[in-house]
Amino acid sequence: MGQCVTKCKNPTSSLGSKSGDKESSSKSHKKGGSAGGGGHKEEPSAPCSKATSELSNGTKPLEVTVETPVIPALGPCKDERSDGDGLSMLRIEELFCCYKDEQEDNILEEGMERFCNDLCVDPAEFRVLVLAWKFQAATMCKFTRKEFVEGCKAIQADSLEGICSRFPCMLLEAQCEENFKDLYRFTFQFGLDAEEGQRSLQREIAIALWRLVFTQDTPAILERWLDFLAENPSGIRGISRDTWNMFLNFTQAIGPDLSNYSEDEAWPSLFDTFVEWELEHRKKEEEQALMAKEEEGRCTETECSPTTDRLETEGSRGSQTWGGH
Repeated sequence: MGQCVTKCKNPTSSLGSKSGDKESSSKSHKKGGSAGGGGHKEEPSAPCSKATSELSNGTKPLEVTVETPVIPALGPCKDERSDGDGLSMLRIEELFCCYKDEQEDNILEEGMERFCNDLCVDPAEFRVLVLAWKFQAATMCKFTRKEFVEGCKAIQADSLEGICSRFPCMLLEAQCEENFKDLYRFTFQFGLDAEEGQRSLQREIAIALWRLVFTQDTPAILERWLDFLAENPSGIRGISRDTWNMFLNFTQAIGPDLSNYSEDEAWPSLFDTFVEWELEHRKKEEEQALMAKEEEGRCTETECSPTTDRLETEGSRGSQTWGGH
């Protein structure tokens, strides 16, 4: 797998220093005589040392302690753009820049293909859909800088290896009922062309996305539903958001035999057409199966009939022979 992210090299040297690095030697006190009396003149000592003065009148020396604030030495320098979970924001942005378009500050179709190749995944497979869901991508074949950075933070990864290692956990997370419902609804929005302001999915795209989103748990009725859409007896051009969302409810509430479906309930009209289409197809299939069985039975009788005729013929000949005697 290609890895285009350079590692951030953090300085290991300590920054800053304590005051008083240079050691100061003790300085002798100079006494100076004066005509007016034996006055004492002292010279201040270096910081962090004790200054002692002796008074000429025999008074107890006064000790003065000067305390200098201690500046702690800094530890090894960490990436100042790391978040609280230890992710390197610099590495995430460098990873984004490896795939972003030269003209736009986004990862577009070409960059997305290279990104998927480096992750060793097919752009059309379920794992990529789940990754887009975790990144909350607004449209297919595109990651904005914000989506990419926030998505990497959400899955706790700042490298290609990190993203790959999160796939099993993300797939497991998508199996949860509430999470799958969120992923399912995200998929509809993901398939729309936001720039064109689409409000419904094109029929062909909807078929592909339905097959993709149900990769891990395929409803029994799914393929019949997709066959119905492919045949398109209703002449529909697109799938609305309501129809998309309600189909998930349909797969959960209606049994594979469709016996508990009722047109009186608040299902989209397209579902009424589908159930009618499906029941007619099943009836035709049953009739064809029955005809095939009957045809098979007739063929069996035909195969047996020559033997019967031969036995009857031989029996009649035997009767004639015995009668002749």
